[in-house]
Amino acid sequence: MALDRATVERIAALARIDIAGEERDALAGELSAILGWVETLNEVDTEDVAPMTSVGGHKLPWRDDVAGDGGYPDRVLANAPDAVGAFFAVPKVVE
Repeated sequence: MALDRATVERIAALARIDIAGEERDALAGELSAILGWVETLNEVDTEDVAPMTSVGGHKLPWRDDVAGDGGYPDRVLANAPDAVGAFFAVPKVVE
């Protein structure tokens, strides 16, 4: 399906986007190429393919919600500008 300049202008008006005049012809070619690619999907034989009722169909894996320190506090504290013991040291903000 080939789109012309008028169709691109109509699409732009419906989408409420402003397209410069010199870009409309180029955009018409790009959109025509995309629609041509989509039309090639009609050539795929889907006779023996069952329709999908859901894209998931699988249960999500669950894990226990356990709080922890990540198992490597020394590596985390190595990024701190100042650490006291096993804690981040920050400036006092309340007098």
